[in-house]
Amino acid sequence: MKRAATGALLGLAIGDAMGYPTEFIDVAQITARHGPWQTMDLPVTAGRALVTDDTQMTLALGEGLAEALKSGPLTPEGLVPPVRDRFVEWWRSPENNRAPGMTCLRACETLSGGGPWQAASQVHSKGCGANMRVAPVALVPGLDGRSRSAAAQLQAALTHGHPTALAASDLTAYTIRVLADGVDLPDLLPALRDHALRSRADYHADWLGDLAGRAGDADGAAYIARGWDDCLAVLDRLAAALAAPDAEADPCLATGEGWIAEEAFATGLYCFLLFPDDPRAVVRRAACSSGDSDSIAALAGAFAGAHHGADAWPDEWTRPIEYRDRLLGLATAWDG
Repeated sequence: MKRAATGALLGLAIGDAMGYPTEFIDVAQITARHGPWQTMDLPVTAGRALVTDDTQMTLALGEGLAEALKSGPLTPEGLVPPVRDRFVEWWRSPENNRAPGMTCLRACETLSGGGPWQAASQVHSKGCGANMRVAPVALVPGLDGRSRSAAAQLQAALTHGHPTALAASDLTAYTIRVLADGVDLPDLLPALRDHALRSRADYHADWLGDLAGRAGDADGAAYIARGWDDCLAVLDRLAAALAAPDAEADPCLATGEGWIAEEAFATGLYCFLLFPDDPRAVVRRAACSSGDSDSIAALAGAFAGAHHGADAWPDEWTRPIEYRDRLLGLATAWDG
């Protein structure tokens, strides 16, 4: 069996761990400290490869999603309480000491006080914290396409309320899903553009409520179209980069530094498509980047793992991953 969920979740954590020590420094500094990107190894200290808030929040979402699905088909009323609880639990945890994003911290603090979740959503933030954690929505079985899109957007909106955060999370989840399903790689970018165009005016009011109004838009369609237009623009940028790829250059020069959601998506996907047959090269190249290296590499690892499955990653990289048992607990259930 391919075991795409295992491949994607372990790949996300491997990429996250690879990028943890390289975030906030440029490529020259990374190379000086860790050697050429082609030979970078998983950083292991005292037998563990530590991850960041990217993997921690992926687990929070995944475990909340698994709890929601125990009650039957996924609905917004079923999804929000357990995911909200897991996000607040993460916010309060002493292990939340891995340079978490300020948007997530502010939103989770507000979520902890009760009230409608829309009041916590940071409507001006499209940081990559919205989509670096979305993989569980892509991997859980049994969702139809509309529910998957809506759930991807809703989990983003709990913290990041800018429409591009929602659209990029939806696009990220769609990418992981079609890779897991075995899309032919030449068909991938056209499929992503088609998904963005189909979704451009589709505001999931039954899942998102009055979020568009809180963001100041006249209506839901206008709100979500702003996000999809940003995603369509970054898909154009990605296509241009792939038309003249340079595997030796900092990938952030091609598709952005990844601090914002659509750029994290595009740069992670660019790294995967540079080396579609070499998962280890994917996460090494992504981690050796000048931007939000852990989030870029986490997404790149999720893409590679969804495409190749569990066999993408060597045992010496999977064994020491922090939270490995929890990741495998979700993945094993979702792989069937």
